[in-house]
Amino acid sequence: MSPQASLLPLAAVGVPVLTAVAIVVTRRKPTLRDALLVVGAVVTFVVVGALVPAVLAGEVPTTRLGQLVPGVELSLRADGMGMLFALLASFLWVLAGSYAVGYMRGDAAANQTRFYAFYALCLSTAFGVAFAGDLFTFFVFYELLTIATYPLVTHKGDAKAIAAGRLYLGVLLSGGVLVLAATLLVWANVGELGFAPGGIVGDTMGTGLTVLVFALFAAGFATKSGVMPVHRWLPAAMVAPTPVSALLHAVAVVKAGVFAFGRVVGFVIGPGVLLDLGVQGWLSLAAGITIAVASVVALRQDHLKRRLAFSTIAHLSLIVLGFSLLSATAYEGGLLHIVNHGLLKITLFFCAGAIHIAAHKDHVSELDGIGRRMPFTMVAFAVASYGLAALPPMGGFVSKWYLSLGALDADQQVYAALIVISGLFTAGYLFPVVYRAFFKPLSEEARAHPHGEASPLMVVPLCVTALVGLLLGLGDLGGVYSIASDVAATVTGGAP
Repeated sequence: MSPQASLLPLAAVGVPVLTAVAIVVTRRKPTLRDALLVVGAVVTFVVVGALVPAVLAGEVPTTRLGQLVPGVELSLRADGMGMLFALLASFLWVLAGSYAVGYMRGDAAANQTRFYAFYALCLSTAFGVAFAGDLFTFFVFYELLTIATYPLVTHKGDAKAIAAGRLYLGVLLSGGVLVLAATLLVWANVGELGFAPGGIVGDTMGTGLTVLVFALFAAGFATKSGVMPVHRWLPAAMVAPTPVSALLHAVAVVKAGVFAFGRVVGFVIGPGVLLDLGVQGWLSLAAGITIAVASVVALRQDHLKRRLAFSTIAHLSLIVLGFSLLSATAYEGGLLHIVNHGLLKITLFFCAGAIHIAAHKDHVSELDGIGRRMPFTMVAFAVASYGLAALPPMGGFVSKWYLSLGALDADQQVYAALIVISGLFTAGYLFPVVYRAFFKPLSEEARAHPHGEASPLMVVPLCVTALVGLLLGLGDLGGVYSIASDVAATVTGGAP
């Protein structure tokens, strides 16, 4: 696949920046300001969508950005793996933009201009991560994503939010230092940083140094991916407004973390090298432990957003596990679960935010009978829960199916069993919410304070994401499966 000169990858990064500027300029006209957030998202989605035909045809649209440091050229390139992440982020931003406006208005939140501006900037850096053509460009946008998201995490400005923000920065920037160290070691010993299917390291660094580089990358990316024990920032960040929680869990920060694992395993070190070294087993073990422990912890959470946060930690490690198993099918399953989990988890967070705004409820134990008052919201919650539990015909079933088959291809029956059992855990902590909502009577307190659905600005997006999560289980929507299959085959050489 040869690079084709194109400005579209740069436009995907640049349009959200221009959107942020326009939001600040129109701050005294709230209606126009809010509309611009959604318009910017739509334009970005169109730009990203325009790249799909070229990528499906085997082309790699590339924008060269010049040299930031001598000998290291920055570049943006839309390969198959980047397209999966960018398609997810751009599509969900259109819906998250509308949702954020409805939520912030319903919550009468302060500093809405600042919030929307950083919301757009956060997406810009996410597209930079998706389309980075080399390790150095990737590192720049990876760190900018952390910084751009910090004001969103601390938006409320109270002591709890500031403490969560401090933990957030401390953990993620520390991980960034490890990633930078690994990147410098690759540059010093390999002499290049460009991504290439199958890896660029080969046998140039020797066994000891290659193991060290992999360990540094794994430890660094584990922070954003929520792998235990460096996961504490993620549930703490739930103090942020729900549109931020949805952004963190489905589109930007944590997805950048697991995406980074896929890049390093498939495009920097390479599955062949890792198989020869045998070090990927430690990453599989860490991911497996995280899946089990986070699922158990999620069962015990009464606060709805915290329950969803620990669910995210478990599902992120399913993706990491898929990449670490080094089989083509498992790698494909990891890519597909980035997409399916993103759609289904953002639906659940959208529902949690709608419940907070309309009913002022945040705990599972308070949701008895709420399905009668908020039928659209809770049906969407039920659909997303069904999908995350990996039941057919949802997209979540398809990605878990590939992950399970990939574990068997890698002769890792224990992990195949864990992947299946994780679906039972997911049902265990999400289905009780659905049961309470539809099969328990309203409490006396709820009867005394009647309410209906939240604003259509919030309800329509959560219904759309739930529907798309279903459609992805019924067919190759947007060429997602074709792209994932091609990437996995290219990275692993087509071998199971």
